[in-house]
Amino acid sequence: MHDYDLILTLTGGLGAALVLGYITQRVGLSPIVGYLLAGTLVGPYTPGFVADASLAEQLAEIGVILLMFGVGLQFHVEELLAVRRVAIPGAVAQSAVATALGALLARSVGWDWSAGLIFGMALAVASTVVLARVLADNNDLHTEAGHIAVGWLVVEDLFTVLALVLLPALFGTTDADTPLWAALGLTAVKVSALVAFTAVVGTQVIPRVLDYVEGTKSRELFTLTVLVIALGIAVGSALIFSVSMALGAFLAGMVVGRSEYSLRAASEALPMRDAFAVLFFVSVGMLLDPGSLLRAPGLIIGALMVVLFGKPLVALLIVWAMRYPVRAALTVAIALSQIGEFSFILATLGKELGVLTSTATNVLVATSIASIVLNPLLYRAIGPAERWIAARPRFRNLMERGPSTPIDAGSPGTRRPPDPSHRAVVIGHGPTGRTVVDLLRDNRIEPTVIELNMDTVRALRNRGIDAVYGDATRPETLVAAGVPTSGSLILGSAGMANSTEVIRIARGLNPNVRVLARASYLRDVGALKAAGADTVYSGEGEVALAFIENILETLGATPEQIDRERARAHRELSPES
Repeated sequence: MHDYDLILTLTGGLGAALVLGYITQRVGLSPIVGYLLAGTLVGPYTPGFVADASLAEQLAEIGVILLMFGVGLQFHVEELLAVRRVAIPGAVAQSAVATALGALLARSVGWDWSAGLIFGMALAVASTVVLARVLADNNDLHTEAGHIAVGWLVVEDLFTVLALVLLPALFGTTDADTPLWAALGLTAVKVSALVAFTAVVGTQVIPRVLDYVEGTKSRELFTLTVLVIALGIAVGSALIFSVSMALGAFLAGMVVGRSEYSLRAASEALPMRDAFAVLFFVSVGMLLDPGSLLRAPGLIIGALMVVLFGKPLVALLIVWAMRYPVRAALTVAIALSQIGEFSFILATLGKELGVLTSTATNVLVATSIASIVLNPLLYRAIGPAERWIAARPRFRNLMERGPSTPIDAGSPGTRRPPDPSHRAVVIGHGPTGRTVVDLLRDNRIEPTVIELNMDTVRALRNRGIDAVYGDATRPETLVAAGVPTSGSLILGSAGMANSTEVIRIARGLNPNVRVLARASYLRDVGALKAAGADTVYSGEGEVALAFIENILETLGATPEQIDRERARAHRELSPES
């Protein structure tokens, strides 16, 4: 039976996560809630199937590594710098207040200050997944408030990374004769050595390795290489430098994120991250003992007060004090009023260090579930709150204190989007793609090329042509190429695999984009049109038309006759006729 423990744990955990994640998604909640509840369902504190907790914990370690790798991969210093005037002081103040409130709450129930500090830090950091989801669902991700919230969360994430480095030095088992300053100094030296090593490897070795692997044109090898980099640096950071694997994974993500392969790494390797992240949430849910919640209701209510009222109030006051519009202040405050994955990572570390008890973990899981459930509901109250303020002139004048502090000019989020009719995305840069790109530029239409050949991408960029290296079947690649703000999408490669899927994804990103596709055979035209292509050209059909036009010209037909016969040929060659 033991031989099947891993399979049973994976199947039971992922199966429960699928069912409950689907249910929570359908009722308008974050699927993270479903994953946590699935863990509780297959955990030791509920009847029925019980997954192997030790195996789930080991799989969750991979989830933590890949989560931190994803954070590093998507970390952009430019986005933080664009909103640094509000995000950095705001995140510092909010984190400090939330940590202090959490620590005082813990002390009030008899915990020591060490447990209170880690507990407060866990309450201070919001979930990247939940924040991005709620902003995107309300079309606020790319607004001024969305940029502030994301930059704010980046600072919180950096604090968490720093905490993961320092907590083992502060609360770990060290020699009693070693003073604290020496332990912290040694940790700083090890972290500095790891950063220096990662920087050298990241600039000298990793790009060359990715170049060699990309040259094989094997998707499996590329994905495997990215995963080996993430896991290798993470494990190496623990074995060689004696620092957390989470920090090593974060640095690995930053290294790959700075390379030319960042987009493809995100689109191809991160789905694996998502699968293991689900197991991470399931493993956290397994720690929840529903019965223990009845024994500590006051602690749970207090933690919820910190997350739902303390943190948002600090954020609201800071954004308001920086003279941003009241809607931006409300958006940032409510978007950050939840906790998630980083809270569990800190709680897990605290438990490993012997500082936090299982009660703390139970409280954090329950608080997370409640805050994630309530967050979208609170977000829907922003509009009514804004209208309520607008209906009261004195209060409105108090809140609207003047023009907001502008986001720095030149940041990615502040550029005015170009006219969609003068932007086109071209997939593939073969003979047809090259001709299309040149004709677009000659007619003052700005093309962006999606290519899976890095040499071609570099050559295009050297010519001043916008080019994206990545797989067009991935939504992230289409977004990076600008499909949501483009007027046309051109599939220039005949017989491209998954063309119909590309068209469906593009339609989902931009229902108004005009899709022009190329098919090798007439039999493929119907499927491409059914997927959403506006016009499809096939090699067979165009050759037949060329024959007809040549014969008619030889026989002396007028241009009107040729046009008429061409139209008839189009109708007859169409699979729908």
